[in-house]
Amino acid sequence: MPLVGLEELRAAQQRIAGVAVRTPLLPCPWAAEGTRALWLKPESLQPTGAFKIRGAYNRLAALSEAERARGVVAQSSGNHAQAVAYAARILGIKAVIVMPDTSPAVKVDNTRSFGAEVVLVPPGERDTLPAELVERHGYVWVPPYDDPYIIAGQGTVGLEIAEDAPDELDTVLVPVSGGGLISGTAAALKLACPGVRVIGVEPELAADAQQSLRTGRHAVWPVADTYRTLADGLRTPSVGVLPFEHLQAYVDDIVTVTEDEIRATVALLARRGRLVAEPSGAVAPAAYFHRAGELEGRVFAAVVSGGNLDPALLSELLAG
Repeated sequence: MPLVGLEELRAAQQRIAGVAVRTPLLPCPWAAEGTRALWLKPESLQPTGAFKIRGAYNRLAALSEAERARGVVAQSSGNHAQAVAYAARILGIKAVIVMPDTSPAVKVDNTRSFGAEVVLVPPGERDTLPAELVERHGYVWVPPYDDPYIIAGQGTVGLEIAEDAPDELDTVLVPVSGGGLISGTAAALKLACPGVRVIGVEPELAADAQQSLRTGRHAVWPVADTYRTLADGLRTPSVGVLPFEHLQAYVDDIVTVTEDEIRATVALLARRGRLVAEPSGAVAPAAYFHRAGELEGRVFAAVVSGGNLDPALLSELLAG
C-alpha cells in the first residue's frame, strides 16, 4: 500500500473541518532553557479529549452508504474508542467497541456516553475479537492505526504544525504506539516543510517502535511487557504494518522516557502549562524535559496527544 501523501492529507483536513478542533500551537516561555524553546500542540482540547477524532472521523466519513448501514467495530484502550463512538454518533452509524478490561473507567464511560456498545475483554483478546465480530455480524472494521484514512486524519496534526510553526522550528516530538499519529504527522511535516526533524517518543516499558525503527525489523513485544507502563494509550505491542513503512520513510529517530519522567511531566504540564495531559499525552514533552542530551535541536514542538485522565490519578500525580 502506498504511503500517505499531501493529497490524502489535504482531503482529510477538509473532511474533518468543523468536527475536529484546529488546536493551537502554544508557546511555552516557562519551558525555555538557554537557547532551547518549546511549543505545545494540545490535542487534549479535542471534543473526545485526544487526537484520535481526526482519524476516526476521516475513516467513517469516507464509508459508502452500504458500509455505514453495516455498522462498525473497533478496538482500543480508550481514545480511539471514544473517537469512533463520537464520529459514529454524528454520522448515524452503529458502533461496537472492543476494549481491554484494564482500560481507565473514564474512557469506558465516555465511550458508552457517545452511544457505542462496549465489549470488555482481557488485554490479549483486544486485537483478535474484532475480526470475529466482523465475520459474525458483517461490521466494517475501523482499525486504530493500520489504515491510510486513519493515518491521513491523524496527519492533519502535522499540517497544522507546519502552518502555525515559527520559522525557527527544527524538531517535532510525537508519541508512538500503533504509529498512526506519528506516521501521518511525520509525512505531513516532511512533505510540507522539509528539514524539520521528527522524533518519536515512547515509554521505556513499551519501546517496540524504537526497536523496530533502529533495527529495521518489525518488532512485537509481549502484551504482558507493554502493559507495565502507566501510559495506557501506548501499550500496543507493535506498530502497524503501514505505519512501520511511514516510520522508515519519514521518522528520524525514536527516544524513550521512564515512568517517573512521565509522571513528573503530567504534573509539570498541569502546574506550569495549565494543561491536563494523560500519561500517554505527556511522553512527547517529557522527552524535551528529560532527554535533552539525546535530542538535537533548538526550537521544539511537542504533541500533547490526549487528556483523558482519571481524576484520582491526576490528584495522585500532582501530590507526588
